[in-house]
Amino acid sequence: MDKESKNPWKILSQKETYDNSWINVTEFDVINPSGGKGIYGKVHFKGIAVGILVLDENNYTYLVGQYRFPVNEYSWEIPEGGGDPRIPAVESAQRELLEETGLVAKEWTELLRMHLSNSVTDELAVIFVASGLEQKTPIPEETEKLVIKKMPFEEVYQLVKAGQITDSMSVAAIQKMKLLMLEKD
Repeated sequence: MDKESKNPWKILSQKETYDNSWINVTEFDVINPSGGKGIYGKVHFKGIAVGILVLDENNYTYLVGQYRFPVNEYSWEIPEGGGDPRIPAVESAQRELLEETGLVAKEWTELLRMHLSNSVTDELAVIFVASGLEQKTPIPEETEKLVIKKMPFEEVYQLVKAGQITDSMSVAAIQKMKLLMLEKD
């Protein structure tokens, strides 16, 4: 093991401070890497996050708009949702895509994996590219009031560049896809 990859934190004690069906919050008493005593809070996600960058044969993609309670703002983003870590992430992505957009895709490719806020959470996101589309009827969850937009991928990329799309999974997926497209040229 590299010296840099060895855990420099020492846990003195820990206590669960919150728990529900989706997350668990634990407070740790620690000795930090510089030797000082302190506390560290960790939000453990019981599921994984999945995202889907849809690309049709004409390079159009789909964005989902909804009001996001935690940031108190309306957000345009790729279709996203939660998944059970015990099943393949692509199965959760397929379910989310159908629920939010009514789309069923024949082709699925993993685009990237990322940790969404690794200073306070262990949440893992797996993002896919979906193509070979068939339109069905969306079946959103009762807590979701969604608006769906079909747009050229290049326009969506410009929204990211302009800072009008700020959702981290969407930004990462759209930028990575743009890089892959540029590498092909």
